[in-house]
Amino acid sequence: MHRNPSRLYSHHVANLRELDIALRNIARLARAAIASSDPQQSLRTLLRMYSFLIGAWAECRLQKLLHEEFGFSDIERTEVNSQDTQLAQWKMSVDLAFRKHHSIRNAPLDKRVLGVATAARREALLEVLEKDLRIIIEIRNRLAHGQWIYPLDSTGKRVEQDKYQALNRENLQSLQFKLALVSHIADAVHDLVVSPETFERDFEAHFRKLYQVKKNMQSKNYAKYEAALVTARHKARIARRDLSNP
Repeated sequence: MHRNPSRLYSHHVANLRELDIALRNIARLARAAIASSDPQQSLRTLLRMYSFLIGAWAECRLQKLLHEEFGFSDIERTEVNSQDTQLAQWKMSVDLAFRKHHSIRNAPLDKRVLGVATAARREALLEVLEKDLRIIIEIRNRLAHGQWIYPLDSTGKRVEQDKYQALNRENLQSLQFKLALVSHIADAVHDLVVSPETFERDFEAHFRKLYQVKKNMQSKNYAKYEAALVTARHKARIARRDLSNP
């Protein structure tokens, strides 16, 4: 297999590790806020920070993927990074991964060329990016510009209602599901490009995880999640009180 080391790979690994720590810390604080019924009114701030960190994590995870030792070439990395948006970069990475894996240089990536099953795999990955992760990827820039309540368009003169509604619909549970989706997509593309043998063995497992997360996004009730955190905190407080008053 062609070796294509990148000196930047270790930097992206370190950055991603630090983002993982930040995400865990913010999630812990958010769970504590939910469990205590948010007396400090900190939950919205924590959720905005969590959303921002997921967008940063997604970008860093993509760069780590692009710089894998046995993965994309310098030319391919340049092609991906030349795309205007991070969402377009992810989509380009998926398509390049399928081209590399199936040795397709220029032909269209359709059912005739890829076959029905493989084309369906590609479409499924692109659909998750477009329908489930677009808002998380795109909202990061708005949050970075301080638009924590009202995301504005590129002119800075109009509220983008779709992003406003999507941002204010998110909760900790839904954001954690979306982080899991990004992770599963990255793992699938990694296996597709870097390890063909692993891809053939594990790709269906990646898809089962993707679809399970999507199912959870539709079926899991946030009110129950919230109530479970409140109940767990209440039980923990009783247990501590009993220990201190034997």
